[in-house]
Amino acid sequence: MKNEQQQRRKLIKNAIGLIAGSSLLATLSTGASASKASSKTLPKTTKLGDIEAKHSLINANGIDTHIVECGEGPLVLLVHGFPESWYSWRHQLPAIANAGYRAVAIDVRGFGYSSCPRNIEDYRTLRAVGDIVSLIPALGETQATLIGHDWGANTTWSAALLRPDLFRGVAGLSVPYRSPTNANGIRPSERTKAMRKDNKRFYTDFFNTPGEAEAEIEQDIRNWLLGFFYTGSGALPVSTMELLMVGDRMIDNFVIPKTLPAWLTEEDLNYFTAQFEHSGFSGGLNRYRNADRNWEDFAVFAGRPVDIPSYYIGGTHDGVTVMGANAIKAFPETLPQMVGQTILEGTGHWTQQESPAETNKALLEFLAAIH
Repeated sequence: MKNEQQQRRKLIKNAIGLIAGSSLLATLSTGASASKASSKTLPKTTKLGDIEAKHSLINANGIDTHIVECGEGPLVLLVHGFPESWYSWRHQLPAIANAGYRAVAIDVRGFGYSSCPRNIEDYRTLRAVGDIVSLIPALGETQATLIGHDWGANTTWSAALLRPDLFRGVAGLSVPYRSPTNANGIRPSERTKAMRKDNKRFYTDFFNTPGEAEAEIEQDIRNWLLGFFYTGSGALPVSTMELLMVGDRMIDNFVIPKTLPAWLTEEDLNYFTAQFEHSGFSGGLNRYRNADRNWEDFAVFAGRPVDIPSYYIGGTHDGVTVMGANAIKAFPETLPQMVGQTILEGTGHWTQQESPAETNKALLEFLAAIH
C-alpha cells in the first residue's frame, strides 16, 4: 500500500507538469510489465468502404499499440470504449480520410492486438493518456485532434485537460466532460457499494471484482456481447437504474434479440468476438477497477475546464447522455471553447455505430471548423 501511495504521488506530481508541456514518455510508462502483441497475427489491411486501411503496431510508452489508419493530412486519433475495439470506428475512418485527414483508430491497451499489461493499476486513466501522448511523435506528428467514445471519451477529455498544447480539438461521444473533483468525501468504490440493495449491486461494482465478470463473459463471449450491445442501444427504452443493478449475473438483465439490429451485422459481431477471444476482457474491465485511483490522481485538476475547441455527441436513448444532463448543462463553464453539440434522436449508447451518417456529419463539421 505504501509503495502504491508513493507511486500515486509521483504520478500526480508529474501530471501537474504536463500542463506546462513536460513529456509523458518516461513519467507515465508501464515499463516491462506489458505483454507484447505479435505482428505475425496482425492483418496487413482491412477494406473499409472504398479505402484500404493499414494495420501496424506502434511501440510507445512502454507498450505496443495496434493502430488502423488511412488517409493523409492532419492527424485525427479515434479512441474506443468498452467492450469495443478499433473496429467501432469502421464507419468513421474512411469518411474522415476522404475528407483530407490522417485517420488513426487504436486498440486501447488491454484490447485487441495491443499489449495487455498485467497489473490493474496500469489501466488508470493517466496511463491511457500517456499512450495517446506518446503515439503522436511515434506517428511522426506534433499535434492531433482527439475523438473518443465511452471510456475513450474519458481518455480523450483527460488528455485534452492535461496536454492542451498537443491537441487542436477534442470530441467526446456519449460520455460528457466533467471537471475533476477534490479527492475528499466518499470514494467512488464506496459510493457504488452504498447502492447495493436486495442482493443487487450497480454494474460497475460487479465489474470491480477481478475475475468475476470475466468468468461470466467468457462462458459465451459472442452471446454476452450481443446482449450488452443490444440492451444499451436505441432499440430499447433508455436504461433505467434497475437495469443497471446486477444480481448473480449481469447477462440476466440483457435483452438478446433473435434478429440482429441493422447497425450490427453477423460480420461485425464475429469480429468483436474474435478480438476478445484474442485479448480477453481483464484489460477493459481494469479501467473500472481504477475508479478510486483516477479520483485521487485527478484531484489536482479539480474544477479545471478543457480549454481547447471541443464537441459533444450524445443520444436520446443513451443512458449515459441522459444521466449526464447536469454535466451537459455545465458545458459553458467546463468547455469554454465548445464548437457545438449534437444529440441524436433515437440513438443509444453505441453512437458512431448506431448512427454513422449523422455522427460523421457532425464530426466532419467539427474538424472543418478547427482546421
